[in-house]
Parts: sequence; structure tokens; C-alpha cells
Amino acid sequence: MTTGYVWHELFGWGDTGSGGLFPADPAVGLQPTGHHVAHPDTKRRLHELVAVSGLIGHLERIEPRHATDDEILRVHTREHVTRLRQESAQPKGGDAGDGISPFGKGGYEIATVAAGGAVALVEAVVAGRVDNGYALVHPAGHHAPAHIGMGFCLLNNAAIAVAHARAALGVRRIAVVDWDVHHGNGTQSIFWDEPDVLTVSLHQDGCFPPDSGHVTERGGPAAPGSAINVPLPPGTGDFGYLYAFEQVVVPALRDFAPELVVVASGLDPNAMDPLARQLVTSRGFRGMTEQLLAVADEVCDGRVAMVQEGGYSPLYVPFCGHAVIEALAGVKVLEDALFPVVGGMTGHDLAPHQKARVDEVAALVVSPGGKLG
Repeated sequence: MTTGYVWHELFGWGDTGSGGLFPADPAVGLQPTGHHVAHPDTKRRLHELVAVSGLIGHLERIEPRHATDDEILRVHTREHVTRLRQESAQPKGGDAGDGISPFGKGGYEIATVAAGGAVALVEAVVAGRVDNGYALVHPAGHHAPAHIGMGFCLLNNAAIAVAHARAALGVRRIAVVDWDVHHGNGTQSIFWDEPDVLTVSLHQDGCFPPDSGHVTERGGPAAPGSAINVPLPPGTGDFGYLYAFEQVVVPALRDFAPELVVVASGLDPNAMDPLARQLVTSRGFRGMTEQLLAVADEVCDGRVAMVQEGGYSPLYVPFCGHAVIEALAGVKVLEDALFPVVGGMTGHDLAPHQKARVDEVAALVVSPGGKLG
């Protein structure tokens, strides 16, 4: 098995400022902090763990490139791209569009490398140069719809890669599985009316964006059933997530039979993340990856491309991402040094209310005949 790996040092140079979450404002009591919560350090630390552990020796490096205007404009409006480019040239940069997603001078150019890294990985997987792969990119992308950036996302990296695969690589049916703790609203909206793209989002119920990611959001008039949302209760741990995969994600992928699976790999369901309240450990991430690979072997010759999304704990993101990449590569080179702490927390077992929510989604989206409802 060959696993591709995308990283570029520019991803660690994204400047998100020092406002914490909102810009510093003494009038309302918002103090500056050491750095913004979406500082790229978590991803840099994951890359360095991949390198220092020796895992990188089991991976095939794939060089990212800038996504072209044509590739970006398959997904985003020209007005959005023009504004990002103009603000990126300003001495202090700009904001993705929602007021909480700052980027420094040159930030748009870094974002095009992130999008291009996702495209390069998908090209390698589809061409068979690698069996699967992980694009460790920054900034994230899955919250960005066509016309604006939001939630620390400038360009929707995964959606740009999916659109490229469909337009330029001859791939028709693609599934996007998003396990970021926040709803993949941008990706869902971009493919809302596209019956040949299935979007599946597992996220913490009611976390971000507000009033988004409900079970009832199931695709547009031209593509009913093309969106699946699993809004999990706060506190859902490893075995709740694994149950959701068993009961919803795996059957949905088997029924949809995509030619390629793209994973929006947010690592913020982790048990130490400051922006959510889930309890997933490296054990849970490894288990989800293994289930995904098994069903991908059935339906699309194992073609899986993972694209980094969120994750805000500099302590635990590296161990969770490392476990995912190990599972992709079929190797084990490092134990999770923090697992004795996070694995010992209560809440990992499947609770009745968590099971009830997953069963509700499973009954809604997978019919008794085994087809998407």
C-alpha cells in the first residue's frame, strides 16, 4: 500500500493574528492573546511528529502547487476570489468574510497552495500513483461556501479538489465524509443540488455554524438524499463515533458506490480541543479510518484522499492525526503518549441518547432495501 502525503512549510506561515477568536477590543474586554485559536501551529506540530516518529519514511511525498483560477472558480464566485486577493495584498491582510477569520499579507496565496495541495493529492490517488493519501494543509476549507469565507476557511479545499476530479479527471461519483467536529456547511452548500456528490457530516450538534447541520438537511430539489448529517450529542466519545460509522457512514458509502472518497479530516473532535466538547481519542480516529478504508476497498478500489480541516489542541492534534496517517499507511510506529489520560476519561462508551440519535439518522437515510432513502 502506498500512501501520499502533502505538506508545505508555507502552511505553518499563515498569520491569523493575536485576537484569540474575535479581534482584540479593550472597550468590550477582549484582550490580545499569544495567537489566534486557529494558528497553524497544531498542523506544523503534526507534521513534525510525522517526521520525527519516522512515519514519513512510509509515505510518498506529493508536492503541492497553487490552485489555478480556473480550478478555484469551479467552486467559488469571482467576487469572493477578487476580494481575498485584494485584501491579501494589504499590509495587514484581511478577513475571510465573517469577521473572525483573519489572514495576514500573502494569506490568499497560502490558501491557493492549500487548495492546490488537495488537488495534487486527488490527482495522485485517481491516477493510481498512490493508493490513498493525506493532505496536511492550512488554512482549512469546509466552512467556505461559494461566495464567502467563514469559520477560519478562505477557500473550500476539499470542494475544489472534488470539482477538479469531476471536471478534469473523469471521476463522476464522489463521496465527501466530513468528521470535523463542526458541520461541513460550505461543502454541503456547494454540492447541495448535485446528485453525484454525496456529503456526509458527523459533527457536534449545535456547535458551529449555529442552526446548521440538522438531520433534516438532505439535499436540494435536484439531489434529494445527497446530504447526510449526523449531529452527535456533546460528549460523544470513541465508541459513539465508531457506532455512527458502522450504522450510517459505511452503509451510505456502500449504497452510493462512489468512485472516490474524499475525507474532510478535522481533528477537533479530539478530547482536548478548546472549540468543542467531544471525547474522541487517537483510538477513535484510527477506528474510523480503518472502517473507511475497508468500505473504500469494496466500492472504489480503496481510493481515499484526506484533506486536513480543523483541530485546535496543539497537544493532542498531532497524536490524533498521526494515528489517522498510520492507519492509511497500514503501519504502527508510535504509541499515543496522551492516551493514558484521555482514554481514561469517562464518556467513551456508547450512551443510550447517542445511540438513539445515530439510529434516527440511519433509519432516515438508509432504506430497508439497502438504498439511500
